[in-house]
Amino acid sequence: MGLKQRFAVGALSLTAAGLLGIATHEGFSDTAYIPVEGDVPTIGFGSTEGVKMGDKVTVPEALDRLRKDVGSAESSIGRCVKVPLSQSEFDAYVSFAFNVGSGNFCSSTLVKKLNSGDYAGACAEILRWDKKKIQTAAGKTVTVTIKGLSNRRKKEYEMCIKR
Repeated sequence: MGLKQRFAVGALSLTAAGLLGIATHEGFSDTAYIPVEGDVPTIGFGSTEGVKMGDKVTVPEALDRLRKDVGSAESSIGRCVKVPLSQSEFDAYVSFAFNVGSGNFCSSTLVKKLNSGDYAGACAEILRWDKKKIQTAAGKTVTVTIKGLSNRRKKEYEMCIKR
């Protein structure tokens, strides 16, 4: 098996397969909803910026929001990642950054490992991001593993380590 061919981040953009993966993971909703207790209102294909409960969106509007949100995730990779990436790594990290947010992505241990050249360690960090903190009826905050996030993280990890 050959080595991955890596490119400067600025030379990469999300592939159609990567975009389809994000849209599939996120699913589509024409009405704002809360995906997980304690989360923020979400609409379209996982868009959260400026979303309020009761908002509605058409498919073309949702696709436009998706395009902008993906652009923001791509930009965060360009700002924070200082090492070259393969196309599959880039697609995995765009999906990840899209889901966790640019700030969380850029300040993560994943990015620290990646920028130090620990490509395998950075990919493995993706798997750690499958939990959410929620508040119980008794008022306690607990951390729970979210099955949908676990499934998404496994797919992002597999994309990341792909040769």
